[in-house]
Amino acid sequence: MLELRNEFIMAPVKLGYSDGTGVVTDKHIRFYEQRSHHIGAIIPEPLYMDAGLRELPTQLGIDNDDKLPGLRRMIDTIHGNGAKVIAHLNHPGRMANPKIPGNYHWSSTGKACENGGAIPKKMDREMMDKVVELHVSSAQRAEKAGFDAIELQMGHGYLMAQFLSPAVNDRDDEYGGGFENRMRFPLEVLRAVKSSVSIPVIVRISGDEMIPSGFHIEDMVKFAKELEREKVDTIHVTAGSACSTPPWFFQHMFIPKGKTWEFAGKIKSEVNVPVIFVGRINSPKDIDLLKEKYKAEYIGLGRALVADPDFIGKYIGEISELIRPCLACSEGCLGGVKGGKGLGCVVNPLVNTGLDKAEKADSTKKYAVVGGGPAGMQAALTLKERGHQVEIYEKEKLGGQFNLAYLPPNKESLKEIVDYFTEKINNEEIPVHYKEATADDFTGKGFDGIIMATGALPAVPPITGLKEYYWTEFLEDEHLPEYEKVLVIGGGLIGLEVASKLVDKDNRVIIVEMLEEIARGMEMIEKTMTVKKLKTKGAEIITKHKVKEVNGDNVTIEGDEGEKTLSGIDKIVVATGMRSYVSFEKTGSLPEIYKVGDAAKVGKAQEAIREAYELAMSL
Repeated sequence: MLELRNEFIMAPVKLGYSDGTGVVTDKHIRFYEQRSHHIGAIIPEPLYMDAGLRELPTQLGIDNDDKLPGLRRMIDTIHGNGAKVIAHLNHPGRMANPKIPGNYHWSSTGKACENGGAIPKKMDREMMDKVVELHVSSAQRAEKAGFDAIELQMGHGYLMAQFLSPAVNDRDDEYGGGFENRMRFPLEVLRAVKSSVSIPVIVRISGDEMIPSGFHIEDMVKFAKELEREKVDTIHVTAGSACSTPPWFFQHMFIPKGKTWEFAGKIKSEVNVPVIFVGRINSPKDIDLLKEKYKAEYIGLGRALVADPDFIGKYIGEISELIRPCLACSEGCLGGVKGGKGLGCVVNPLVNTGLDKAEKADSTKKYAVVGGGPAGMQAALTLKERGHQVEIYEKEKLGGQFNLAYLPPNKESLKEIVDYFTEKINNEEIPVHYKEATADDFTGKGFDGIIMATGALPAVPPITGLKEYYWTEFLEDEHLPEYEKVLVIGGGLIGLEVASKLVDKDNRVIIVEMLEEIARGMEMIEKTMTVKKLKTKGAEIITKHKVKEVNGDNVTIEGDEGEKTLSGIDKIVVATGMRSYVSFEKTGSLPEIYKVGDAAKVGKAQEAIREAYELAMSL
């Protein structure tokens, strides 16, 4: 049994911080050092057991003894802060990244993942023996490195789950067919690992694959009872499959919170093995519920600790500050890793940027921040933290245009960062002037600088006859039409989010996009689910066309094959991009003006918050 100083465990989150050789880097050390001060244990990112089994080119490895010095340095750092360290061993099977040269793909089946990927080889006995051998040698290497426990990945659509799943496993030998046969190979791997090491062994499972043809909680209760018979130390219960149900795998904001907790609770009620509860646990009330309702022995947090490394310290009262919330958006973490930049975070500008916590400035100055969106609020808070005097000028309400971000369907969690910033500004007693700021407000008022965080305005193309149109008004329920024919000009993020809200009210939606691709700038999971929803609800998506003319309720569009007319259009939404907006420029006796966020260059919230932090640190 693993003994920890408290019940909190950092779940494995892919970082993508290695240099391509699989070794620990200074980025890994920095990341885990920041998160190991208050937590019971950390499970670093999944460790590849063979260089041909990587999910990321920049993944950490445990395939060779040359990884040991770096792993020991990481472990020593985490141990130095009082936390234990658990090695997460994962064989991806058919989910090994097909884009990485030298990767190979074995599975219980010869079928590729339905979401794409390489066609795997159906494993024979010799291959199975090699997989057992890989697990044993990697587990022994983990113990040698100084890890306190091993976690075996048997869920999330990876190799062990490929044997467990009736949707994947199509074998007709003793490892296929009924559930007793399908769990045979995973149990062989478990026994081999347990007999080869003296440290505790945890098994991670999906409580349900969340597809009709997959395994379900009833199957996993049976499997958990087998794991109990095999004397595993803990069972870590999550949900979904990286292949078939990525939103559940990533616990994205588009899926309901708490389902994984139900699965873990069911398994906990059926076995006498400690269970780790995990899955979008990102607020104190989540933890309180898990303790009260399920009597959770262990609680796993992943992205909540990316957003706020001190989450646990704040929860247990060792740090008296607000928790910076994880939004479950996957934008910075999944998006950064998939994009090859490594894990980042929309709300935490210190992740993967090399930036440090704010320290007091050498001398105190007075700054004005014009605009109270995410960039403006972050700049103001960092300036205040450094000891400067700061005042905010906001013409409407704090949050700026980010107050629109949480209005589309399933994006309510984005409001939490606005609430966090607003409460912090109130707690820090930063004055907020609700007015449209002009240059006169800062002439001769003793300001040393002005941070221009005024955001952006819609960029409306010159379309003949276009007079009456909408932008994001339909995201607000009081303006949302019903049963109308609505043309959305522009198939980027804003256009698709407005369209998503419109189809929920049975409007007939037509989206016209100039380029071949729609949903540019959308996070991958949101894009997939939004486009699928629009098509299911009958929205018409027209690419490689632009709107030429509006004449009453007729709209002419043109593409490579000529013109065509869309008739009976009731309303038009224009979502063709944004342009930077600046209230005023530096003239005469005005102090220096620093532009940040969309006012400097139109981009995403993650960039705006990071740039605001960087600017405030430089002043």
